[in-house]
Amino acid sequence: MRYFLPIWILIVAVSIGVLGFRESVLRKPPIEVFPDMDRQMKFRPQVPNEFFRDNRASRLPASGTVARSEPRRNVAGGAVVYSYEDHPVNSGKMTGTTNWVELNPTVIDAQSMARGRQRFEINCLPCHGPLGDGNGVTKKLGMAVVATLHDPRIVKMSDGELFHVISNGRNLMGPYASQLAVEDRWAVISYLRALQFSRLGSLEDVPAQFRASLNK
Repeated sequence: MRYFLPIWILIVAVSIGVLGFRESVLRKPPIEVFPDMDRQMKFRPQVPNEFFRDNRASRLPASGTVARSEPRRNVAGGAVVYSYEDHPVNSGKMTGTTNWVELNPTVIDAQSMARGRQRFEINCLPCHGPLGDGNGVTKKLGMAVVATLHDPRIVKMSDGELFHVISNGRNLMGPYASQLAVEDRWAVISYLRALQFSRLGSLEDVPAQFRASLNK
């Protein structure tokens, strides 16, 4: 045991002499026991590479390759928008700003409304109820604080802010970005607006050509 302390001091001194102190600046490159792929062989675009017979690093997709990025469907105006672009359909905000878009930037038709109703009934109905009034099954099980979607505060929200809330959650509501695709979130918002109109709308909100049928 009498040699333990000198040997331990020697090991510490050698370690510090070789490795240095944490965050110390050295002119020599550090010793890497585990480089963790910091430096690795890779192909650079438009640069010759002898690995392939034609010496080209840039390769065409393999036969049968499935594209990982496709444009969004049903964007209003027929715009071609990809998921990585700064566009209202992806963020709910005006391009290049932090302001919410007022109206849904997707095409609203019978098909999207049907899709929105289906997604609403799967993801939103358990808490908010089939009418969006907060009387879902979770309330019956003891979750007393469930917002009614007919609350004036929510009705006055822009479509972009609703998209943000559905995507990222707010207060007791969790995020649904992983459960609902972007297009489905906008479809749910369209269906939600229809629910709100059915509860809070007036006869003046109905186009004149349809009012007679409502009176019947």
